[in-house]
Amino acid sequence: MLRAHGRVGVDTGGTFTDVVAGDGSVVKLPSTPAEPAAAVAEGVQRAGGARTLTHGTTVATNALLERRGGRVALLTTEGHRDTIEIARQARPSLYDIWADRPVPLVPRELRFEVAGRIDGEGKEVAVAGEVPSLPSGLDAVAVCFLHADVEPAHERQVARRLRGPFEVVCSHEVSPEFREYERTVTTVANAYLLRPCRAYLSALAGLAAEVLVMTSAGGLVPVAEAADMPVSLLLSGPAGGALAASAAARSAGWADCVTLDMGGTSTDVCLILGGRPEPAALRTVAGLPIRRPALDIHTVGAGGGSIARIDPGGALAVGPESAGADPGPACYGRGGTLPTVTDADLVAGRMPATDLPGLGPLDVGAARRALGAAGVSAGGVMAVVDEAMAQAVRVVSVHRGVDPVSLALVAFGGAGPLHACALADSLGMPAVIVPPRAGVLSAVGVLGAPRQADVVRSWERPSRVSGVAGALAQLAEEARRRVGSGGAAVTTAVDCRYRGQGHELTVPTPGAFEAEHERRNGFRLTAAPVEVVALRATATVPSGVDITALPVPRRSGPRRGPTVIAEEDCTVWVPEGWRADVEASGSWLLTRNR
Repeated sequence: MLRAHGRVGVDTGGTFTDVVAGDGSVVKLPSTPAEPAAAVAEGVQRAGGARTLTHGTTVATNALLERRGGRVALLTTEGHRDTIEIARQARPSLYDIWADRPVPLVPRELRFEVAGRIDGEGKEVAVAGEVPSLPSGLDAVAVCFLHADVEPAHERQVARRLRGPFEVVCSHEVSPEFREYERTVTTVANAYLLRPCRAYLSALAGLAAEVLVMTSAGGLVPVAEAADMPVSLLLSGPAGGALAASAAARSAGWADCVTLDMGGTSTDVCLILGGRPEPAALRTVAGLPIRRPALDIHTVGAGGGSIARIDPGGALAVGPESAGADPGPACYGRGGTLPTVTDADLVAGRMPATDLPGLGPLDVGAARRALGAAGVSAGGVMAVVDEAMAQAVRVVSVHRGVDPVSLALVAFGGAGPLHACALADSLGMPAVIVPPRAGVLSAVGVLGAPRQADVVRSWERPSRVSGVAGALAQLAEEARRRVGSGGAAVTTAVDCRYRGQGHELTVPTPGAFEAEHERRNGFRLTAAPVEVVALRATATVPSGVDITALPVPRRSGPRRGPTVIAEEDCTVWVPEGWRADVEASGSWLLTRNR
C-alpha cells in the first residue's frame, strides 16, 4: 500500500494536470476536460496519496469562458434592471465598430426589480418592497441592491425571504465595494458558477482528509468555502505559479521580476516588486469585470496549444483558440490536424521529438504537415506568439511605470522556457530565470501557499481619513477570525484616489498614495485632496512547506547557445548569443554572452 504524503499540490490546466508532493516528487499527466476531477484523482493516487490536498483549478475560468454555468435570476433595485447590460462606456475594441460586449450572464426576462432605496451614506430613504414571484428551475438568485456595500439591510431582508426555496447570493457577501456595475456582475458571476464548481469540488472532497483550494489572491481556503465563492477561483492556478516564481526569483537574487507562465492554452504574466506579486482589486475575465481580491495577473490566449491560421485579411494569427489536451497539437499523434505553437517549436528544433508524459514520442512529420496545410511557417508562428507575450509583459510593467530593463523574466510552464530569451531580447530584460520543476511550478506554488482570508469593504466617508486606522484594525481582526488563527500575520491596505478621479491605487496607508501615483503616472497633484474609497485586510497562516528547500533536480552547466536543454517537465531553449548557468538555488540563469 502506498504511503500518503502529508501534503500534495495539484494544478489542473487546460492541457496537463501537475502533481507535486511534499518530498519533491512529480507526477504529470494529461488533463481530462470532460471530467477534470478524474485526472486529479489519478495524479494524487500516482503520487502516493495525500492527507492534505492543495489545489489550483481552471474549472471556474473554463465554465465562465465556455458559458457553462447555472440558470440565474437577478433581483436589483428598481430602475437598475439593465445595469449589467448597459455596462460602462468603454468598448471591447476601440476601433472595431462590430465588436460586441459580452452577453450578460442573466437574460433580461430573469432580471427583476424590487422597490426600496438605500442612499450613498447608508440611510434608508424608501423601505424594501415585495419580492416578485420567481420562476422555477433556477440554480441560484443573485441579489444586488444600490449601495448595499455601505448598508446591506435590504439585501438581508430579501435573502431571508428567498432562502430555502432558492440558493441566494448577495452582493454584500461577494463584493462589498462601490461601483454598481462591477459589483452586480461579480455577484451574478458567483451565482452563475455555483453549480459547475460545486459539482467539481465535491468530487475532490474524498481525495484527502483536508482539501484546500487556491484563490485568485494567492491563498488557500477550505474546499467548502471555495464551493460557496467560486468567483474567487478565476485565477486559481496562475496565482500559484506567481507565488512560486517570486520565491524562485528571490532565491536567485532578483526581488523584482516578471513571471511568464506559458502553458498549453494560455500565458499568464505577473509583475513582482520587492519579492511580492502585485495585487489587483479588479480583473477582467471572459470580458467581464470581476471585483474580488486577486493577484495582478494578465492573461493572453498564447500557449503551446494555440492554433495558428491565416486570418481573412491574409495575416498570420495565433490563438486564442487552442487544441487543448484532446486532440492537442498535431505532433501529439492524437488526431489533431491544426498547427499549433508546439508544432512550430518542434519543427524549428527548439524541442526534441522525445516522449511527453502520457503521450509518447512527438510526431515531427505530423507537425510539418499541419503547418504546411495551413500555409504558415514555424518561424512565423513563433514570431507572432512571441510578440503577443511581449505585449502582455509590457501591460504589467511599462503600463504601470516600471521599465522591464531592470527586471528578470522568470519562465515556467511547459512552454515558457522555450520562448523566454526571445521575449527578454525584445524587451531588453537582462536575465531569464528557469526555476527547478519549471514545467509544474504552479503546482509547487499551490503546495507551499498559505491559508489566507481576504476582507474588503467600502469606506463610506471618502474625504475623512481620521477614522481609517481604527477601521483597518477592526478589519484585521475580522480577517484573523476568518482564517481561523489568532497568530495569523495580517496586512492592511487602502484604495485611494485624488478627489474627482475615476480610478484608485491600492497602497499601505493614505500617506503613501501620492508617491505611488507619481511612480505610476509620472506626476502628483499637491493641492488636490486624497480620498479613501475602500479598506482591505489579508490574514495568512504559513503552510509549513518551504518550496525553496525542496530537493532540486540535478542540473549541470554552463551551456552555450544555440542548444536545447530537455528536462522531464519542460524544455529550455538557449539561443545563439546566450548562455545558461546553474544558479546556487538550482535555477537556470540565462544571460547574454559578454
